[in-house]
Amino acid sequence: MFIVRAHAFMHAYLLLGLGIVIGGGLMEIFLAAPLFNESEREFNEKVAEDLREGGFDVWMAQEAPFIKEGSHEEKKKIYEKDVFALKGSDVVVAVLDGVEVDSGVAFEMGFANALGKPIIGLKTDYRTFSHMEEVNLMLEVSMRNICETVDEVMSTLKSGLV
Repeated sequence: MFIVRAHAFMHAYLLLGLGIVIGGGLMEIFLAAPLFNESEREFNEKVAEDLREGGFDVWMAQEAPFIKEGSHEEKKKIYEKDVFALKGSDVVVAVLDGVEVDSGVAFEMGFANALGKPIIGLKTDYRTFSHMEEVNLMLEVSMRNICETVDEVMSTLKSGLV
């Protein structure tokens, strides 16, 4: 069993060999974000740090173990941890930057929406999906708000819109 690095986020992680995290009483945010290059990971770290400094607990996949072997069993454990974290969160903050939203982020948003979790978008990128949509309408309609800054995300979180 390994310990997952996550800042007091989960009340308890799955005890199925996935790790254990002791939780706190703050609003638990699932940060859905692309993490496949250095600039994305650095941006995610900054967003998570700002949210934590703002008084929120944050879980993000890049702080959990990445794929090392590529086996189905390993991928399944990573998937299960991600889904478990989504289920345990109070709200999802989704990074929407790019012409199209990252496929993993889109999945996490859809799953969260199916669970009835509130979703707040963070789009710091001025590129749009089309001339009529900032992002695909199926994602846009599922969100409570699309914010342009982390400060705006925090204001939305504290406003009672979630």
